[in-house]
Amino acid sequence: GDVVFHTSQSAQSKAIQLATHSRFSHVGLIHIDHGRTLVYEAVGPVKLTALDVWIARGEGKHFVAMRLKDAEQKLNPENLRALQTVGASYRNRPYDFAFGWGDDRIYCSELVWKIYKQALGIELGSLQRLGDFDLTHPVVREKMHQRYGDHIPLNEPVISPGTIAASPLLEKVFEE
Repeated sequence: GDVVFHTSQSAQSKAIQLATHSRFSHVGLIHIDHGRTLVYEAVGPVKLTALDVWIARGEGKHFVAMRLKDAEQKLNPENLRALQTVGASYRNRPYDFAFGWGDDRIYCSELVWKIYKQALGIELGSLQRLGDFDLTHPVVREKMHQRYGDHIPLNEPVISPGTIAASPLLEKVFEE
């Protein structure tokens, strides 16, 4: 149930950082399976990735782990099962390069936000519109043009890794 963040080395990472004014461009959820620490993430298909592999993909192997405040009460075994059940419903969905809010394709922060919202009714950060982000930098404009051409869906609901990281419902528990 912990939420982990890093700066991805993907082609879109810099544009995400510039548009959202956040150092984070990727996010996932910690999942423990038979003593193995994994990250449930949307990258290609939605899948589980070994934590060490996930960390190695981040810039400088730096990452931050955050936990829901009052996790001892809120993340009881029943609620953890709910997170897993909802999360499993997204497994193998393709990555959403257009950052749409539908469920047929999904991006990393959308996955984390929807799992918490659907399983526990908790919103980790407030939804924004694509047009709320800073779309002025040339790197961002180029990426937007590649994805949308001249028809940028400025009113599309979105959630970013930085918005989730800034949620007052989370507290940092680890940084490396």
